[in-house]
Amino acid sequence: MNAVAARAGISKQTLYGAYPSKDQLYAAVVEDWVELGSDALRPDTLALAGATDVRDGLQKLATVLQAGILSPRVLAMRTLVAAEADSFPEVAADYGTRSWDHNLGMLAETLTVLTSRGLLTIADAEVAAEQFVWLVVGAPLNRLSLQGTAQGYNARRLQHIVHEAVATFLSRYGGH
Repeated sequence: MNAVAARAGISKQTLYGAYPSKDQLYAAVVEDWVELGSDALRPDTLALAGATDVRDGLQKLATVLQAGILSPRVLAMRTLVAAEADSFPEVAADYGTRSWDHNLGMLAETLTVLTSRGLLTIADAEVAAEQFVWLVVGAPLNRLSLQGTAQGYNARRLQHIVHEAVATFLSRYGGH
């Protein structure tokens, strides 16, 4: 709490007045983090919904997903929330619902729009959204989570993963 107060440029008394415990401060930090990023994908999912070239639109969204989910700051927050999930299950659940689930929901809505436009053929947009995200970030996220950001992927490798993920996704869901 001393370090937090010093970094914020406030007294410990002021900090404890707002957050009487470390637990409350932790919960507030995670809640604020989620609030700031809860609609980060909205412009990109809207752009995809209006795309005329679905492959290009999916590739653009995939690149944004990688940049966001694999960023050092997001990886650090995910690691922190996961490490504290047993001690703070309500914080982890809120993070999952208002961040991960919310963004997957926006993607599922977009996939439904693309299906209604005849650009994709998807019966279960929620499953397809999850599949798309994991095709795009699954392997890099796993490696970065287990081996640290020093084991990062270069831009060329990430772009290759994007192209392959989109090709795989479209081989299953491309409009027929």
